[in-house]
This record gives sequence, structure tokens and C-alpha cells, in this order.
Amino acid sequence: MKVPYKTYLTEQETPVKWYNIRADMRKKPFPLLMPGTGKPCTEKDLEPVFCKELIRQELDEDTPYFDIPPAIVDFYKMFRPSPLIRGYFLEKALGTPAKIYYKFEGNNTSGSHKLNSAVAQAYYAKAQGLKGVTTETGAGQWGTALSMASSFFGLDCRVFMVKCSYEQKPFRREVMRTYGASVTPSPSMTTAVGRLINAEHPGTSGSLGCAISEAVEAATSMPGYRYVLGSVLNQVLLHQSIIGLEAHTAFEKLGEKPDIIIGCAGGGSNLGGLIAPFMGEKLRGERDCRFIAVEPASCPSLTRGAYAYDYCDTGRICPLAKMYTIGADYIPSSSHSGGLRFHGMSTVISELYDQGLMEAVSVKQTDVFAAAQRFARVEGILPAPESSHAILVAIEEALKCKEEGREKTILFGLTGTGYFDMKAYQAFNDGTMEDFIPADEDIARSLEKLPKL
Repeated sequence: MKVPYKTYLTEQETPVKWYNIRADMRKKPFPLLMPGTGKPCTEKDLEPVFCKELIRQELDEDTPYFDIPPAIVDFYKMFRPSPLIRGYFLEKALGTPAKIYYKFEGNNTSGSHKLNSAVAQAYYAKAQGLKGVTTETGAGQWGTALSMASSFFGLDCRVFMVKCSYEQKPFRREVMRTYGASVTPSPSMTTAVGRLINAEHPGTSGSLGCAISEAVEAATSMPGYRYVLGSVLNQVLLHQSIIGLEAHTAFEKLGEKPDIIIGCAGGGSNLGGLIAPFMGEKLRGERDCRFIAVEPASCPSLTRGAYAYDYCDTGRICPLAKMYTIGADYIPSSSHSGGLRFHGMSTVISELYDQGLMEAVSVKQTDVFAAAQRFARVEGILPAPESSHAILVAIEEALKCKEEGREKTILFGLTGTGYFDMKAYQAFNDGTMEDFIPADEDIARSLEKLPKL
């Protein structure tokens, strides 16, 4: 029987529970630590920053499944289930015996997977009776998703956008404003930590670590506000597990199983969500699979970082996380065109990688955009730069299957569309795009400033 080109689930098959991968991890991720004391964070410690229910999800390592509230399930129906697509045209163009599937998360206004967690976090903020939320955004996908979710639930939304992205991606900024969010380029002069970062790094183009610091300061200084984050945290990976759960069900309908699962990796949200149920099978000893995290060569936390406790923000006001990091002081080059700009990696992804349960590679952005162009010309979707990191490695793995004469099933996450990233595409098409790879000394200098615990 020929596989359908697109595999959609019925409404009855869409998940009504999120999967908590930590419940199946024998060796759990290391706990968040409070700055100053170095002691594990408690619910009370985190209440000034996060919503109460999100704190519970963040700290729970034992509950395997969390019920998705009916209001969130109803919101998901706007754009879920998302399609699992067989890349027949890509397979043909590559001449590979491999079967290539991609889970497409770009069929919503935000243009990415970020809406899966944004709606959950906005819902819990509203349920707690808050006035609004603050956040950071890099390429702008998270900011657009949160602005949409906040508008739906009647919350004020204040976004600190990495300065170089604020300048490079004005249309994503305008989507946020259309949904009622205020958008500030970061680092700014509107917060104490922003002013400090500007003084220490004159003319800086910003980083996610900078924007996080400003968003946290803003949230904790305004009554009725809390901070929400679009990646890295356990709660975000929990919400994003809906991606992998849908993909798992779709593969069961097809009678297939992926041999290789590939995702782009910045903070770990889409990757963690995509691999969740499949990694759960591996952790329980039910089935093996290769998992590959793909990160930019300009911000290589897994492949060149240290597994250590570090601040999650440049201003050093957030809890410390044990993660693969290249240092909270590290600021990616402004020539880096995609997202994936965070200096560290999710504690869950970091621990799985440290245990050897998954692989990681870093890739140059000119190669990434070449893969994006190749994909767009045969599959008809203009991919986001972030997604294109996964596309590149999926193509490489499919070509290895061709060389070896072996059929494998490859799944990668197509996290979103690239229609707001045309300045980057223009640079690639004009031949002016540059590859920035930090020197060992640059990373070492940043790592020297890791906190001494």
C-alpha cells in the first residue's frame, strides 16, 4: 500500500495529555539553583517569576502525563493536528532509498511550533488572574506566538527582542504589534540590567541571554506580571511533546517507525518535543533510534560547550542551570541570520546528550541556506532558517543511505516557515552571507566566567 503524501490525525487522535520525558529518565536532569545561595530552587523561590501551575510542571520529575486543559485543547484545534509529510519529491531529487518524513509546525499565524507552549503559558497566566506577561524573543517566532496567545486570553504582552533580530526582521515585529504586544530592542535603556549590559558591551547586537535578563527584571518589577520563556525550561519541553506524540501516532497508523530523528537545537524546545515519545521508548528499553541535534556553528553549546552550571541570562539574575553552555557572556555574531542564539541548552537535552543517548552536530549557515533552497525548490515550502539546520542533516543522512544502498526512515522537524526571514535569504542569494565560527579562545574566555559553585 502506498503511503499517503500527508498524514493527518483525526480530532479523536490528537493528544489530550502532554508527556513528561523526565519521568522515564533514570538519571534526572540536575535541579535549578538559586543565585547567591546555590541551593535547589523551590516553588516559593520561583513564584515571583513564573506562574504557579507552570512552576509545578517545571519541578515535577515523576508524573509521566499532564492533562491538557480543555481551553487549550480547543485552541489547539485552530492549527492541530499538524501534518506529517512524506518528502517524496526530496527523496526523488536526492535519489535516495531513504524514506524522509517531516513534521510541519508552520501552519499557524506565528509560523512555528512556538504557539504550542505560548497558548499554555498564557492560559495559566490568565487562570492565575495576572495582568500580563513579559518575555524575550530571538528571531521573533516566540514573540509572535506569545503575542497571539496573550491577545486571545486578554493579557498584556511585553516583548524584549534581540536587537539584531529587531532590525533584521521588522515584519515579525509588526505581527507582534498587530496582536497588541509592545516590542523593545534588547539590550535597551529601559531596564537597569539593559543599561548595565550596554555599558559593558557598547554597540552590542544583543543575545537571548540579554533579553531574558530584561524580561525577568520587567516582570518582577510590575505587580500582576510574570515572566514566560519559549524554550529551555522543562515546562516548555512538556508542552512541545504534543509534536512528538502526534508524530508517534501517525507513524503507528502508517505501520512504520523512524530510524533517525533530527531536530534543530537552540534552547531545545522543538527538539525535545519531537523526540519525546520516541526517546521514552529508548529509555524504557522498548525500541532504539538515533537522535541528532543540529546547532549553528556560530553558537555551538552542545558540540563545543562545557557541561556545567551557568546562568540562563547575561545579567545573572535568573536561576542557574546545569547544561551544555558556552557561557552567559557569549553573544553570537550579528552576521548569524537564524534563531538558535541561546548560549546554553535545555537541562533535559543536556542530560540525554551527556548520557550518550543522542548525537549533536554543528553546521555553517551558508550550508544551512543551501539546504533550505534545495528543499524549497522541490517540496514547495520556504523553511525557517532554524528548521533548515535539520533539513541539512536530513539530506546528509539520506545521501549516506544512497551511498550504503540501505533504506532507512528519517524524520525531521520542520519547525516553521521562513517568509519573515527574507533579508537572510537575500544575503544568501546575493552571495554576501558570511559564516561566523567562534575561535576556541573566544569560547574559552566566555567559559572562564562560569560561576564557581
